Formats: sequence, C-alpha cells, structure tokens
Amino acid sequence: MIQRHEGIHALLTVGGLGHMNPASGTWGSMPPVLLAAGLAAGGFGPGTWVWHVVLLGVVLAFGLGCAVLGDEGEAWWGKDPSPVVADEVAGQALVLALIPAAPGWIGWWLLAAFLLFRLADITKPWPADGLQRLPGGWGILLDDLAAAIHAAVPLIVLALVLG
Repeated sequence: MIQRHEGIHALLTVGGLGHMNPASGTWGSMPPVLLAAGLAAGGFGPGTWVWHVVLLGVVLAFGLGCAVLGDEGEAWWGKDPSPVVADEVAGQALVLALIPAAPGWIGWWLLAAFLLFRLADITKPWPADGLQRLPGGWGILLDDLAAAIHAAVPLIVLALVLG
C-alpha cells in the first residue's frame, strides 16, 4: 500500500515539482516545455506527427492521472491543492500540442506558449474559473485545460498570420 501511495504522490506532484516554491504551478509547467524543446532539437518540431502524438500522449497520461487520482490529492492537501501539478503538465502540453508549424525560432514559440499558459492559468478566464469549482480531480484538471485553450488561440492565430 505504501508503494501505491508513493506512486500517486509522485504522479500528482510530478516527481516532487509540486513542492517547489515559489509558484509550484510554474515549476509543473516546465517539463512539457523541456520535452518540446527536445523534440524540436531532434527535428520533430511543431507540425510533425511526432510532436503532436508525444505531447497529446502527455496530455492524456497526466490528464487522466489527475482526473482519476485528484480526489486523493485533495484528501491529502485540500481543494485544488498547489502540490498537485499534473494538471499544469497536461495543460502546458495541450498548448504546445496545438501549435501548428510555426515560422521562426522555436525558442520564442516555447517561451510564448509557457508565458501565455501561466497567465491564463493564474487569471482563470471564463470558463476556467467555474470549472475549477468542480469536485475532485476533474475540477483540478479542467480549469487548466480551459486555460490551455485560452493560451493556444493567440499562438495559433499568430502562426497562421506569420506562416
């Protein structure tokens, strides 16, 4: 039973990033950006099927983990707990997965995706503000996915305008 508890804790806190201060959500948003940078460095940038499959796989894995196990996280740390950053991983990965083939240096796109997601995650524009009030893991997750859509739209528009 202890191993199960440790595994859930590790998933929800993304290996302990959720305990980093300040701004655990910012720390939790970094792994998908680093993964995306690695994909781009390997020749699999935005617009490639590898980019989209890998990042959507991250959304699915961490999103389902958060939705299914988030109740336990709330039992440990309270409503929408800051140590749970699996939702930030899923949300940030969704923003990145939605970036189409984009002109210019990938580093700027990654930085813009990171900053826009953090802004939307912190400010909780509609409907993220209401989704956060849902109970359990779904409430933890869905506000971040809504924030991801808010962050992705200007990136998509900019890529289309520049492309």
